[in-house]
Amino acid sequence: MAGDTKMNELGTFLKTRRGELTPRDAGLLEGAGARRVAGLRREEVARLASISTDYYTRIEQGRIRVSAPVLNTLADVLKMDEDQRRYLFSLAGKPSRRAPRRTTQKAQPQLQRLLDDLPTTPAIVMGRRMDVLAWNRLAAAMMVDFAQIPAKQRNYVRILFTHPVMRALYADWESVAQTAVAQLRMEAAKYPDDPRLTALVGELSVQDPQFRQWWAARAVKSLTTGTKTLNHRVAGELVLDWDTLVEAHDAEQQLVVWTAPPESPTYEALRFLASWAAGDEEDVYLDHGGHETHPHKKEYAE
Repeated sequence: MAGDTKMNELGTFLKTRRGELTPRDAGLLEGAGARRVAGLRREEVARLASISTDYYTRIEQGRIRVSAPVLNTLADVLKMDEDQRRYLFSLAGKPSRRAPRRTTQKAQPQLQRLLDDLPTTPAIVMGRRMDVLAWNRLAAAMMVDFAQIPAKQRNYVRILFTHPVMRALYADWESVAQTAVAQLRMEAAKYPDDPRLTALVGELSVQDPQFRQWWAARAVKSLTTGTKTLNHRVAGELVLDWDTLVEAHDAEQQLVVWTAPPESPTYEALRFLASWAAGDEEDVYLDHGGHETHPHKKEYAE
């Protein structure tokens, strides 16, 4: 059943990508008169890929398995970037990664020690589905008090969409949220049989029309670094560089850190926030409902 689902999703992904391209994008001459469909026609994609229209139609309908050479050709024809190409191959099962049997996750001890040794650097550990497995005191002060969120709901994407503080925190929340949805879709391709991931997508699709719209767009993205601007209620504006590091012994776990250049306004603001979070200033966080709370533990793992 999961294989059929992935093949159907592969076909839908190809169709979506086909609809995003114009004949000009694909190097074709645009004929006179209006086109009845947006994007490229199936027969145009087939011709560019040197396969029959019937064969390509069956691929889009999820009726046949596709070889790696054909996938490569289709990715080239449809002008896919590296993330889209990787997602396409993942849907085709080349290589295939099924959902792990275990359902619980816990941060690796070495990552927890590293978190504890970063008092002035916000950092979290994320696992499968972008679940938040651990964090340090400064990350909780910068974002939300993760300890107040039940373990099974402690997912970065869920928090991003459902927590009012997170919506107000990011200066460009929509861009951040769209990127998170695109990253979550990459996770869905890796673990198509993960019931908690399926439930998460269903829950957010019902609750949030923006999530539903962006999920349906089938954008895929895998980012490991970037810059974000935050508007923090205590520290003010924070312009932070963020980086994602993969744990060597468990590729499912990633350490995400936020930093700022030394002596920059954000660097000084982080030092103030660290002091505030440690209790030298008023030790107050915001819980899941945006209310003040006074946690003492720095990390929790499911």
